Amino acid sequence: MDILISGASVAGPSLALWLHRTGHRVTVVERAPSLRGGGYAVDFRGRVHLEVLRRMGLLDALRAKATHMGDIAIVDGAGTVKAAMPSAIFSGDLEVLRGDLGETLYTATRDDVEYVFGDSIASITQDADGVDVTFEHGAPRRFDLVVGADGVNSKVRELVFGPVPQHTLGVYGCIFTMPNEFGLDRAALMYNEPRLTVTVAGITPDKAVISLFFTLDQPPTRSRDVDQQRRLVADAMQGAGWRVPRLLDAMRTAPDFWFDGTAQIRMDRWSHGRVALLGDAGYAGGPGGNGTGLAVVGAHVLAGELATLPHEQAFAAYERRLRPYVATCQKQASGSSDFLVPSTERKIAQRDRFFRTIRYLPPVKHLFRHLATRTATAFDLPDYGVLGHTRDLSGNRGNAL
Repeated sequence: MDILISGASVAGPSLALWLHRTGHRVTVVERAPSLRGGGYAVDFRGRVHLEVLRRMGLLDALRAKATHMGDIAIVDGAGTVKAAMPSAIFSGDLEVLRGDLGETLYTATRDDVEYVFGDSIASITQDADGVDVTFEHGAPRRFDLVVGADGVNSKVRELVFGPVPQHTLGVYGCIFTMPNEFGLDRAALMYNEPRLTVTVAGITPDKAVISLFFTLDQPPTRSRDVDQQRRLVADAMQGAGWRVPRLLDAMRTAPDFWFDGTAQIRMDRWSHGRVALLGDAGYAGGPGGNGTGLAVVGAHVLAGELATLPHEQAFAAYERRLRPYVATCQKQASGSSDFLVPSTERKIAQRDRFFRTIRYLPPVKHLFRHLATRTATAFDLPDYGVLGHTRDLSGNRGNAL
């Protein structure tokens, strides 16, 4: 089949990899003019996520790019360390920079998949035999199937399903990189005030990733205007102590500035006719919801079902298999806001006391691994033999699936 995927982030290229292996002709359209970078880190947790990466043939390549971040030191306004948060809480079993993950996926698929950057879908019209798609810039084309893997603000979802409310989790923030002037080598610092969290992570001797997160009582007006987004962050952080003023100065000129709110997408159906949704477009979990892992697991399941069933049955089977897993991940993320951004001084102190106390428990390493992976592993990964063998990027032969 000729299949169009909207979105070249994680879910889209992951699906493209599998679809090509099973004989389909795949086109990926991406609004951005080039492959998206981004210095922030994403992670994979537990046996399910890692097994999908192994089946994709990418596990060794991504391990070679792992951040290997250490624990996060929680500091007060004077820079005094008050507690330490184990890296497993944030880094999982494998943490890589978002740009490195995107480059790895693109490298693995670019020779076999048609990528169209700097364009987006304008309209979708489907009939019993196919889908007619018009684009903002390119010529109209016809496909057998269309998959929306274009994120929380999915255009495909809007065109096919109409307005779908986003269930905000109340946390907003930005991520960007700046010179590593903090003396951090694969280590991080976290600073809190009520309703704001600042994290500085030294990922290389020269580069630091900065995260500024905060809560708001009322959702801000959605805008793609980067200057307006920067002003929103600066206003929310106004008057904050520690190194926040310096970080805000760096934010104002950071070329890789990224801003968004945390939200979940909850839908009764992930497909309509010949169009399906994948990843955040259909079931965004929010922070703590294993979003990156869900993207690659969902792509594996969708491709596996399409390899064995007609598309109507495949879409139904994909949803039937994955929906309980998504519900589990979203449930975990629903309670993450107060952990990410404690709302009071008392809650900040309680969290710090927890991390100071728990380090003295004998099985602490196993406890944190359990806490970090229990939701991510709550899925029985199907074994789609039809997807064939894998070869990792280092050239080693993988196992039959």
